[in-house]
Amino acid sequence: MENLKRILTRIDGKGYPAYKDLKGFYRFPDFSLIIDRVQGDPFASPSRVRIVFDTEKLGIPEEFLKSPEKMAVCDYLGRVAYEGTKRVSRTRGSGKSGLITIQKNGQEILDRTNVVFRNGKIEFRLQIGLPARGRRITGREAQDMFFNDIPHVAKHILGYDKEKLNTWVITIKNYHIIKEEIEKMGIVAFIPDGAILPRRTGVDDRPLEDAVPFRSPESLRVEIRLSHGETISGMGILEGVTLITGGGYHGKSTLLRAIEKGVYPHIPGDGREYVVTIDTAVKIRAEDGRRVEKVDISPFISYLPYGKNTEEFSTDNASGSTSQAANIMEFIELGAKLLLLDEDTCATNFMIRDERMQELIAKENEPITPFIDRVRELYESLGISTILVMGGAGDYLDVADRVIMMKEFIPYDVSERAREIIRIHPTRRKIETRKGLSMSNNRIPLPDSIDPSRGKRVKIKARDIDEIGFGRETIDLSCVEQIVETAQTKAIGMAIYRMREDVMDGKKTIRECVDWIEERLKQSGVDFLNKGFLLDLSRPRGIEIGAGLNRLRTLKVKHKLKTG
Repeated sequence: MENLKRILTRIDGKGYPAYKDLKGFYRFPDFSLIIDRVQGDPFASPSRVRIVFDTEKLGIPEEFLKSPEKMAVCDYLGRVAYEGTKRVSRTRGSGKSGLITIQKNGQEILDRTNVVFRNGKIEFRLQIGLPARGRRITGREAQDMFFNDIPHVAKHILGYDKEKLNTWVITIKNYHIIKEEIEKMGIVAFIPDGAILPRRTGVDDRPLEDAVPFRSPESLRVEIRLSHGETISGMGILEGVTLITGGGYHGKSTLLRAIEKGVYPHIPGDGREYVVTIDTAVKIRAEDGRRVEKVDISPFISYLPYGKNTEEFSTDNASGSTSQAANIMEFIELGAKLLLLDEDTCATNFMIRDERMQELIAKENEPITPFIDRVRELYESLGISTILVMGGAGDYLDVADRVIMMKEFIPYDVSERAREIIRIHPTRRKIETRKGLSMSNNRIPLPDSIDPSRGKRVKIKARDIDEIGFGRETIDLSCVEQIVETAQTKAIGMAIYRMREDVMDGKKTIRECVDWIEERLKQSGVDFLNKGFLLDLSRPRGIEIGAGLNRLRTLKVKHKLKTG
C-alpha cells in the first residue's frame, strides 16, 4: 500500500505515461491489488486491475468449488462486484477518468473471465480509468480511487448475501439434474410449469411483468426429482419432429426462443431457470448474403443452373434457400442433434412446395428438395430432431410426431386432432426426394486462409454481439441467434485464433478442430482463450465457434480424401 502511495505522490502532475510505473502487486488488509495494464491516455481503453482474495476470506464452502457450482459462485459474485463498482464509479477528469467497472453479466449463468478461481484464490478483474486533467496525472484523485473506491468495492464483495449465493448454487445444480434426466428420457427440451417465457422487450431480456405462467398439457407433462428431493413438473418434448402452431401473437415464437436459450442456465428470478434444452440444439434460419465455402448442400439442393456443383457448394452471396441449406449442413457437421426453426425467418421455397406449385413447376425444373421431405429422414436416419414453429403450411402435420398449439401463451397437445384432420383432408403433394440422405464431415480448414492480424499485431474485437473484427475481416454473426452477450462473440474470435495457432494443420477437419477447442474450454475454462490478452470473455458453445469460422469470408477448405 505504502509503495503505491509513494508512486502516486511522485507522478502527480506528470504526463499520463508516468502511470506505467504503477504496474505490479500491492497488498491491502483484506485483499491484494494487481495492476496488469495501464492505458496509454485517459481516452484509451481503461486500465486493467485485479482484486484478489483468499477463498477462505470470502467464506466460500468447499463443496461450492467444483463444477458446476463454481460457475454459479463466480456468476453471483460477479454481479455483487458490478453493483459495488456502480456505487463508486464517477467522472474524475478527462476521457474515462474515474471509471471503475467490471464485465456486466446478463440473464444467463456462464463461464466468464470477470471472476476466476486460481490457485486457492479468487480474483475480480476490473477496468479502471486512471484520472487526469487533459493528459496530466491527478495523483490525489488516483489515491482516492485506489484507497477509498476500490476498498469499498472489496468490502461490498465481502458482504455478499450467503443466502442468495446458495440460491444460485441450487439453481445451477437443479438445471444440470434436469439436463441429465431429460437425456435419459429421450427428451430434447423441458419447459417447467410456472415458467415465465415472455421478455420485457427485444432489448430487455428480463421477464415480462404480469406474463401468463407456462402450463404443460397433461399428455406431455413429466416430473423430475431435484437436488433436495422436491419434484418439478413441466412439458417434455420428446425426440422426433415437433410442430408448434397456433394463431398469430399467441406465443409460438416466444416458446421457441425460450427453448433455444435453454441451452444455458439462467439466474434465479429470470423465469426460465429450469427451461432446459440439450446442448446440441441450434437455431436454423435463412441468411441471405452470407459466404459459403465448399459445403455439401446436395441433400436439399441437388443441381443448379449452369452446372454449379452442390456437393462442394461455394458462394460469396448465398440466397435464402442455399444459405438455409448450408446452415443445416454445417451445424450437422458440428454435431447438432436438435434443429429449431421458425417459419418467420425461413426461406419459404426451402421449407415447402405445395401440390399446386408441384403441378405448375415440374420437379426436373426445381433443384430444391424442401425441408418437409427431409425432416423425418433427418430423425430416422441420423437421430436429428426438429422443433418447428409453423402456422401457415398444414402439410407439415403429416410429418410431425406431435403438434403443440399455443393459445394465449398456453400450450395444448392437439396431436390427435391433427391426425384426424390428416385423415379427413389428406395431402396430395408428392414427396420430392431423389436420393437418400447422406452426410459428410470431411472439410479441412486451411490455416493460411485465417489471418487475425492487422499489420504486425493480432487484432480481434467484438464490435457488438453480432460482429467480430478479425484482422482485416468482419465476421457477421447476426443470424447466429443463440449468442447471448458480446463477451461470447469476442471469445468466438479468440477461439478461431487459438484453433489456427494450436491445432489447424491442414489435416484435421473443422469438427476435429472445434472438438479440440471445446475440450480445452471444458478443462481450463474460457480463460484459456486469454493467453497474452486481457479480455472480458464468456464461454460460447463449440457450435457457435464453428459458426463463426464458417462465416469468415477468407476461409478456405479442402476435402479429406475418402479411403477404402
